[in-house]
Amino acid sequence: MDCDQSRQSRRTSRLQSLGLLCLLLCFFLTSQAEDPARIIFIFDFPGSDPEHYVISISADGPASYDSHAKTNERTKDDSFHFDFTIGSSTRTRIFDLAKRAHYFEGDVDSKKRGVASTGSKTLKYADAQRSTQATYNYSRIPAVQDLTDLLQKLSTTLEFGRRLEYDHHYQKLALDEELKRMEAMSKQNGLEELSAVSPILQKIAADASVINPVRVRAQRLIAQGRKESP
Repeated sequence: MDCDQSRQSRRTSRLQSLGLLCLLLCFFLTSQAEDPARIIFIFDFPGSDPEHYVISISADGPASYDSHAKTNERTKDDSFHFDFTIGSSTRTRIFDLAKRAHYFEGDVDSKKRGVASTGSKTLKYADAQRSTQATYNYSRIPAVQDLTDLLQKLSTTLEFGRRLEYDHHYQKLALDEELKRMEAMSKQNGLEELSAVSPILQKIAADASVINPVRVRAQRLIAQGRKESP
């Protein structure tokens, strides 16, 4: 009987050790899980509006935007933060351009003399295998040019959303002019990812205290955003 109890005790001990090993292995694998790739774009240009902004985009969809800008001529510089989910087609384009730009390794600035300053721009890329970044004023690399253009258009769209939020809250009579400008830029392909600002457009479209032409403009932009984002 004592021998049987001893064998049973050893078996139980081995099972407990095996269970602990499995738990430790699961913990290790979980802690080693790769974070999704991320691209960050930083823009600095004193005197412009906004004069500073940062766009952060994760390969699995979540994105954020931070800027310093003026909501109107009388306000002081203010900070703006906005979290959104970027559409799959836009996200695919962004990460494809980063790949074509060799993930911003090396010097991407043209270094050409006489090129007007259009602001300091920094592109960063990070995944489980690499962490790279490049700062430039102007780049001759087509993929960097295309990515810069896309991200600056995205900033323009998000700044429209910022101003519309302010106008809807404080000065509804300014909404018509702002939405006219937004529609015009959309027709000229000057905006990117309209669906990101659809929440404020929907609030305007649903607000019975806003004049009907403004609500119609908001509805048109909502529809345009849906067409552009599959």
